[in-house]
Amino acid sequence: MNNQSPIINQQKKKKIGITGQNGFVGKHLYNTLGLFSEEFERVDFQKEFFEDETKLDEFTAKCDVIVHLAAMNRHENEQVIYDTNIALAKHLVDSLKRTNSNAHILISSSTQEERDNLYGKSKREGREAIVNWAKENGGKVTGLIIPNVFGAFGKPFYNSFIATFCHQLTHGETPTIANDGEVKLIYVQELVMTIINEIRAEKSQPELFVEATATKKVSEVLALLNDYKTKYFDGGEIPVLSDKFEHNLFNTYRSYIDYKTHFPVKFTQHTDLRGAFVEVIRLGIGGQCSFSTTVPRITRGNHYHTRKIERFAVIKGKALIQLRKIGTDEVFDFYLDGTEPAYVDMPIWYTHNIKNIGEEDLYTIFWINEAYDPANPDTYFEEV
Repeated sequence: MNNQSPIINQQKKKKIGITGQNGFVGKHLYNTLGLFSEEFERVDFQKEFFEDETKLDEFTAKCDVIVHLAAMNRHENEQVIYDTNIALAKHLVDSLKRTNSNAHILISSSTQEERDNLYGKSKREGREAIVNWAKENGGKVTGLIIPNVFGAFGKPFYNSFIATFCHQLTHGETPTIANDGEVKLIYVQELVMTIINEIRAEKSQPELFVEATATKKVSEVLALLNDYKTKYFDGGEIPVLSDKFEHNLFNTYRSYIDYKTHFPVKFTQHTDLRGAFVEVIRLGIGGQCSFSTTVPRITRGNHYHTRKIERFAVIKGKALIQLRKIGTDEVFDFYLDGTEPAYVDMPIWYTHNIKNIGEEDLYTIFWINEAYDPANPDTYFEEV
């Protein structure tokens, strides 16, 4: 992701609200908007607002832009899906009318609009309801028709088959393929940047087909994920990542690992009379490898990445490595000791640091999958 903002004129920030803010796409969009704080101000939304006209109207009145993502994707009764999604769109339209809003509304729909099912019908009719409001009230609307979305932190058995497979392959389960068809896919961060660019464009497009960035058979995806399990999850090896899709899929897979129990991973030491030999990392890709010393009681880091793959390997001294997922309070503490060399890999969207908690210099090897580029560093500072 290129995180460089366009040149911003001296004008007020756009106030952006997201229905479904705490959902899969909503959370990624909310966090990414936070990277452009000089351009956007985020207006908080909670799902309870749909049950309280006053709170919903307060939210609507504050927003220059509303991205309507709130929806039900799955339920054992399709009629419940239809009724829920239509009701959510109606609540939003009613609030727009009550507040005389002239906000730009971006509504997410699905390529399933074309299919003969109640979910697709609910997405199409919900989009049409917003479009009709815009026509009748001089509003602005962008109707995003989106292919299958995958990415870190998706809900298994709900958001996508990739979320389900990733969860199963990191929790001792075996995925099965019900229908090995071709699937049009887009990575969640690619979708988020599409949405942000549409917000910037300020154009009304009632029907905007978002292009898929990859088309894969389900079995192709599963083969890659099985490779990640064998090489990375079981063996600690960074696999071959031949293109952007595979890089994004690998970062997606890593996000489903139970970090609290999986890390730190101890290295295998080969010792003899001469001393010890340890293989720190085996790579199917390139990157940048660095060595550092850290004096006692000093902390390095306190930043996070949205795309980079990174490994901290402690080979001498005592360290505390801490991770915290952006937008949450829980901190993972990992204690490493160079007498038993070990590593922790940094997941995307987790701020992290490393502190020397010993009385001697801490020796650490850092590996990252791409050389540092000051023009596009993908490094955002936030205290753990």
